Amino acid sequence: MNLSAAAKPPRVTSIDALRGFVMFTMIYVNDLDEDISPAWMKHFHGPNGMTFVDLVFPAFLFIVGMAIPVTFSRRLAAGDSPLKLLGHVLVRTASLLMIGIMMVNSESTPSARLMGISADAWTAMMFTSALLAFCSIGDGQGASRIVTRVLRIAGTAGIVALALVYRSRRGGHILTLSPLHLHVSWYGILGLIGWAYLVSALVYLVFREHRTAIAACCVLLLGLYAADKGGEFDHAWLSKFLSVGEMLGAHPSIATAGVLLGTILLTPETESAASRTRFTILFALAFAAGAILVYPLWGISKNAATPSWCLWSMSITAILWLVFYYLADVLHLKFLTRPWEIAGRNVLLAYLLSEMMESVLNLIHLGDWYDRLAEPNLAHAASRSIGCAVVLLCFTALLNRVGFRLKL
Repeated sequence: MNLSAAAKPPRVTSIDALRGFVMFTMIYVNDLDEDISPAWMKHFHGPNGMTFVDLVFPAFLFIVGMAIPVTFSRRLAAGDSPLKLLGHVLVRTASLLMIGIMMVNSESTPSARLMGISADAWTAMMFTSALLAFCSIGDGQGASRIVTRVLRIAGTAGIVALALVYRSRRGGHILTLSPLHLHVSWYGILGLIGWAYLVSALVYLVFREHRTAIAACCVLLLGLYAADKGGEFDHAWLSKFLSVGEMLGAHPSIATAGVLLGTILLTPETESAASRTRFTILFALAFAAGAILVYPLWGISKNAATPSWCLWSMSITAILWLVFYYLADVLHLKFLTRPWEIAGRNVLLAYLLSEMMESVLNLIHLGDWYDRLAEPNLAHAASRSIGCAVVLLCFTALLNRVGFRLKL
């Protein structure tokens, strides 16, 4: 059943809270010293298996999908046309791809000798430019609107300039104008999120709250993975630019599953907590059964984005959302969920700040000091990483409070 255009859905606290919890976990595991951490506290290294760390990225994809029905229905109710929403989707996707491409190239160790600036300086300026290019200052009216535009122009110009000046240790470029060439590598984490967002958003724009059709799309997207592994796209033009099975199949299937679950927040037949609980449990059981059935074909692997890994991620994240739904939206235990809710309102800002932190610490000669905080044992390393996540999320909340946000 389609949402009435007159009905404007409220913001769902549980989605924000879960998003904040996942971002906290992401910052924590990214900061944790792998040399000290036990195997279960880092990405699974091997052809077949997963740890809770391997659940963080797909959980974020799932939440991206869950937010789409609520956000899009709100904009449609406010009078935005589907065509305008499509334009928003394309711009947001391009923005995520652009930041992702810059980030993944920064991981290739920019050459200070070839660029004339240190790798840390280039990386810090790149993140600063990205923050400015997508910032929103104040209420977006009057003087704050002008300031926002000026900062966005400066940030965009900075990204282009840094892309042109970039050289890897092997002399590789990000962007060349003659001939025109853009080195995308694997697009980075934000790029993968961008592709998944694009596909899942298109699914929702076409099918809205028709859950059977959305579920069928999840199956078809996983079918793309199977076809890709079977060699069906080996000679396809699109395969020159991305991995069809993973970037357009497996990862988007997780986000589309999030869209599927997100629709229960909109339809009249799933208004009650009991109906939402029943649907979510059946949802989780169905995807868990699918994960078990396809496991013998490709196993479980985050790096290979296997269907079993996707399906387990969908199932587990759905149950995790149900926990937050009861805490935040049913029982209204704000003392438990409010911090996560605040943290989840601008996670892109928190993520970029966390990725920028290492280069900034090195530039101000605190990198070695920060590394020593994780010595000599796991307790020290975990305490440092928890502290890092808390400080960054609090700093993000402070920036939001004073009017600095990121808006793609």
